[in-house]
This record gives sequence, structure tokens and C-alpha cells, in this order.
Amino acid sequence: MAQVIDAESFSKALNVSRETMAALQTYETLLLKWQKSINLIANSSIPYLWHRHMLDSAQLSGLVSGPIRNWVDLGSGGGFPGLVVAILRAQEPGFMMHLVESDQRKCVFLREVARQTSARVKVHAARIETFGETFHPAPEVVSARALAPLDRLLDWAFPLFDSRTVGLFLKGQGLSDELISARKGWIFNFDVIPSRSDPSGSILKVEGLHAADHI
Repeated sequence: MAQVIDAESFSKALNVSRETMAALQTYETLLLKWQKSINLIANSSIPYLWHRHMLDSAQLSGLVSGPIRNWVDLGSGGGFPGLVVAILRAQEPGFMMHLVESDQRKCVFLREVARQTSARVKVHAARIETFGETFHPAPEVVSARALAPLDRLLDWAFPLFDSRTVGLFLKGQGLSDELISARKGWIFNFDVIPSRSDPSGSILKVEGLHAADHI
């Protein structure tokens, strides 16, 4: 894949439509504006926005197949990866992205981006520790990016899972150790998919999640 350094190279690398790129660039404009008053991303990553954040998030969209009606993104922060995926899937019938974020200011930002981009999004101003206990029906996909160690992340995500739910978790270099720790308390099938945006990162794809003491 060609190196992604800006909006133009992102569009070419992912073969994104003109309408979708316009929405993503609206997102970029709003993020840079709001970043001045709210810490949405690390300031040091701003020059690498399209590679470090947009591409990092967009790669998740192609890892699941079949119709998706509900996708839950935990700890959405500035909207990565959930808001990017929602913009990419804006024309998909019946699709809805649920962004879960406890910071009220970030929730206002996420709603404004969704309004201006016409992304299919519902923003939930809620704590991720308890969100899954009240959300129904179970989503097809649960995602998170740099949120927590895997064992804690699975604890938060587990109430959202049923037999068909897929977890897509963006992880860094310590994934092997996290897997060892998590498998002490959880039983699940997984694939480790190399990241397209970070040579040291990967996407952990989780299916069939069960608590070990329930087997």
C-alpha cells in the first residue's frame, strides 16, 4: 500500500469516494479547531493525522463482513476509530455506530462532527465500565483503541458480546504479554492482524468470548 501522509494519499490508498473524503476532511477541520481547547489527540501527532489516526482507524472497517447494524466503539475520545468507521460506512443501509465516551466535552465534539458529516452515529455519554450492562441488542462489532490492558478491556466488553459479536482492538507492542494475562480469566478465539499504520502495532480480532469460570 502506498504511504499515507495526507488526505490525497489516504484517498488513493483506500479508494475512498469523493463524498466520503469530503466528510473526512470536514472531520479533520473540526478536530483541528476543537483541539485548541480540548485535548482530542496528542499535539505531536497532528502532522501525522492522516496516517496515525485516520488510516489507523479506517483499517478496521474492512476486517468484518456481512451486514452490520450496531457497532460499539468504547472510549471513543476524539472519534478514533469509531467516527472514522462511521463516516466510511455512512451509506450502508441500517448501519449505526455507537460511540461511548464519558467526557462530556468530547461528546459534544463527537455529536458536532456527526451532524456536519451526516455519519450514522449515536453518542453515549457514559462510563465504559457499566455501558455494556444496559445496551441491547448485542452489537455485531465492539472496537477500542489504546484503551486499556486486554484483560480489563475484555471485562468491559464482555456484556456486549453474544455468539456472533466480533471484537476489534488496536494494540501496541505489548500484546503478547497482554494475551497471556487475559487468557487466565477469559476463553476466546483470536487472530492477530498486522497494522497497516504502525509496524509495531496490530489489531486483535476476538470471537467466542467467555469468562473462564463460566465454562
